Amino acid sequence: MAERALSGIRILDLTQFEAGTTCTQFLGWLGADVIKIEPPGGEQSRRNRPEVPGLDAMFFLVFNANKRSVTIDLKNPGGRALFLRMVERADVVVENFAPGLMEKLGLDYERLRATNPRLIVARIKGFGLSGPYHEYKSFDMIAQATGGVMSVTGFADREPVRCGAAIGDTGTGVHTAAAILAAYIQRQRTGQGQLVEVAMQEVVANFLRGRYADHYRDGKPSGRRGNELVGGVPGGAYPCAPGGPNDYAYIYVQPMSEEMWREFATAIGRGDLLADARCKDAKARWEHRDALNELIRAWTRVRTKHEVMAVLGKAGVPCGAVLDTGEVLDDPHLNARGQVHTIEHATRGRFRLPGCPVRLSASEAPTTPAPLAGEHTAQVLAEVLGLSADEVSKLRVEGVLG
Repeated sequence: MAERALSGIRILDLTQFEAGTTCTQFLGWLGADVIKIEPPGGEQSRRNRPEVPGLDAMFFLVFNANKRSVTIDLKNPGGRALFLRMVERADVVVENFAPGLMEKLGLDYERLRATNPRLIVARIKGFGLSGPYHEYKSFDMIAQATGGVMSVTGFADREPVRCGAAIGDTGTGVHTAAAILAAYIQRQRTGQGQLVEVAMQEVVANFLRGRYADHYRDGKPSGRRGNELVGGVPGGAYPCAPGGPNDYAYIYVQPMSEEMWREFATAIGRGDLLADARCKDAKARWEHRDALNELIRAWTRVRTKHEVMAVLGKAGVPCGAVLDTGEVLDDPHLNARGQVHTIEHATRGRFRLPGCPVRLSASEAPTTPAPLAGEHTAQVLAEVLGLSADEVSKLRVEGVLG
């Protein structure tokens, strides 16, 4: 395989669950050597809703591809000493432990920086390292709540809704990866590492930028609108045949594009609407949206979501079939582009997952299976620290290694 974009960058991965693991998996896809440092028995998400007793949970497998695993007991003084020896030879450390845990372990930023001044230390926290909430624990849904996303998700007459995708976790992970790469580029100029701090609440609040445009335009907080996009008709999820729970197509005609409206009306066989006073412009269509949406639903209900998407897509109208997780994995477009990867795992067998969502023309991004707990302990310690098999065995006896 040709050299990959991040080949030669060594990352010590202390992450767990999703926000941190998303960051390190993304960097691993791009070629970084990600060494997952786990406690004896493995990181706790290996046991998060396991499908098969005694085997790693699928939750762990989907967030920890493209990594090597070393099990070190960081509560053991010898384990911390061993980890610091690895820090001397690392480029990056990433952690998303609960607030204060790194400090309790004696592995705070000042200690790590003193060990390796070139080290980049990325710390992911729910609310950052300072401020009134900084000691509060957080998860994705807490970030969605405090970052404002839940206040604009759902329908106006119902309670706030959590986004089904973990945007607080995954969004934080991707932002952290970008920040690490920025710090790495800066280190090439200065020779010095630095602290990268990412707060989940701040990432989610940043995702909400478009709704602040509404806030200032309307002079009040933006609210929940369901699937409706203000001003756009059509603008929502329309039911399709045969009427299953995900048999919908999302259609959107930009209110500022009369050409797109004409293309839409023609594509659904309703050219007569072009002369209808209710449709003379975007404002009129919005005022009569209930009647127009019923006309549109009459057209979509007798077609499958894939048929609707094909007709409108070819006409230049933005439209997407609502796909469930199984349909995504089977999607002909994603598979034609090689985006769905088949994984062969040592204990869980064969399964499919979406691969790296970015493509570099000069660097491949394969997906390798998530490691077993401690699978690479001896290999990594020999490679990074030059430890012999006897030395590794001695550390196991001493309880330093899992």
